[in-house]
Amino acid sequence: MSDQKMRFHVESVRIDAHGSVSRCKQAEIPLDTDLAGNPKAFNPAELLLAAVSACIIKGIERITPMLNFSLRGVEVRVDGVRQDVPPKMESITYEIIVDSDESDRRLELLHENVQKYGTVFNTVAPGTQLTGLLRRK
Repeated sequence: MSDQKMRFHVESVRIDAHGSVSRCKQAEIPLDTDLAGNPKAFNPAELLLAAVSACIIKGIERITPMLNFSLRGVEVRVDGVRQDVPPKMESITYEIIVDSDESDRRLELLHENVQKYGTVFNTVAPGTQLTGLLRRK
């Protein structure tokens, strides 16, 4: 096993008082950094929730070939509750909806793997109440 660590790099730039942009590789994401809010971009809390959902889906993509798991689709819904003092995400709940004919036990195994091996999932979990379920479509 290699001791080489994966490294990530993102650059974010303020465009104006209404928004910013984050870039990495050949991609960019508009950011809601406007104090009044910007409906056309993700705010920081929404980006965190999007990162959790992307981590879950990427984990499923990684796990399904290893488990020879058959699925037609995946949807992830994530909700967060913000605490004001001190400001933090106090809880995050998620629902993973899998379109699959696999057995209930195999669905549980998929969920266990998502929880165990997700990088963002395991970064967020210790600092917030992170709970959720995986269910069949």
